[in-house]
Amino acid sequence: MNSGKKEKFRNDEAILDIGDRPQFGHWLVLSIQHLFTMFGATVLVPLLVGINPSIALFSSGVGTLVYILCTNAKIPAYLGSSFAFIVTMQALMKADGYPAVGQGAISAGLVYVIVSLLIGRFGSAWVDRILPPVVVGPIIIVIGLSLATTAANDAMLKNSNYDLKYFGVAIFTLLITIIFNMFLRGFSSMIPVLLGIICGYLMALAIGIVNLQAVAAAKWFSLPAFNVMFINYHFKWYPAAIIGMAPIAFVTMTEHMGHIMVLNKLTKRNFFKDPGLHRTLFGDGLSSVIAGFVGGPPTTSYGENIGVLAMTKVHSVWVLGGAALFAILFSFVGKVSALIQSIPSPVIGGISFLLFGMIASNGLRILVDNHVNYELKRNLIITSVILVIGIGGTYLKLGSFQLTSIALATLFGIVLNLVLPVKASSEK
Repeated sequence: MNSGKKEKFRNDEAILDIGDRPQFGHWLVLSIQHLFTMFGATVLVPLLVGINPSIALFSSGVGTLVYILCTNAKIPAYLGSSFAFIVTMQALMKADGYPAVGQGAISAGLVYVIVSLLIGRFGSAWVDRILPPVVVGPIIIVIGLSLATTAANDAMLKNSNYDLKYFGVAIFTLLITIIFNMFLRGFSSMIPVLLGIICGYLMALAIGIVNLQAVAAAKWFSLPAFNVMFINYHFKWYPAAIIGMAPIAFVTMTEHMGHIMVLNKLTKRNFFKDPGLHRTLFGDGLSSVIAGFVGGPPTTSYGENIGVLAMTKVHSVWVLGGAALFAILFSFVGKVSALIQSIPSPVIGGISFLLFGMIASNGLRILVDNHVNYELKRNLIITSVILVIGIGGTYLKLGSFQLTSIALATLFGIVLNLVLPVKASSEK
């Protein structure tokens, strides 16, 4: 995980910066915190699609390690199961089973790889031009707040019905995490999310909303549900899978770049230049290709884990690599996997109130730090359109192809930034 070169720059605001290696005991606990944070979303995708969660956990761990290697261990990011492909994957599973989904995942990953090679050849100077602070800030706010409904539903709803016990557990989890974050010192101040999840889980256990039957029934050792091309099934072309999933890669690329923007702000670096956008896209794409070969869903970087980075100020790539190793390990340990899966949704919802808000707050920081002038009509227009389209959940659907709200908001922001004059006629 170490690139072999020591960075000259160090972010003094970070407790552990990107290249810092924590003590072994601290390393384990910090990595488990990231594992718990991403676990619910990573296993939810395969559950919705009809894929065994164990292979999604395995492929997310392998994909994250591949990403770290491809980016020379310079970017602290975790890759988990992508939600953007769910609808298409569900249709493919019903029609042709996993072989079609796998081929779609591979094709989507190859789109990333091809685009990364083109950027590596022709450069990425265009990024600064099309993504200035007035576009980047609102996009990051959208990335955080577009997840707000998910957090609220997790916190309130049991089988689609409002449940006061659920809400009580969510608020308790939120408040205890805030208390830990504000008042703990030393190493414990770096793991408020993990401590919050544990306390929330114990509260949920005490009031009887944790189901431990799956934990009792699970085996200690069980192989992930591998579904490998040429071993478990013969190769066959699935044009519908390629046509249905490959174009979605262009959508998730915008989300990928949005996450890189957030990480740029958090770590006070420019990852578009070093290690370069071509490397970040290549690592992300290669991760999806590997997932498609072994039986998992396509992967993407996770906002939940970025929220942990923002809250704890622990940006060490060693910690993210450790989380990836734990994900691979736990994919073989049935009981541990089942125990983490037993964390009830209100605990995750309570934590998410804070994590998703942290992401959005970093978007606000970009606007403030870059002194974006909102006396100019163009800046008001760009920000307003991005926020309402993105947070409102507006999407564009053409047949089986769907442009998500974040991608659509990003597209509108980029276009408006390029075509609107610096000042309106009335301002000249």
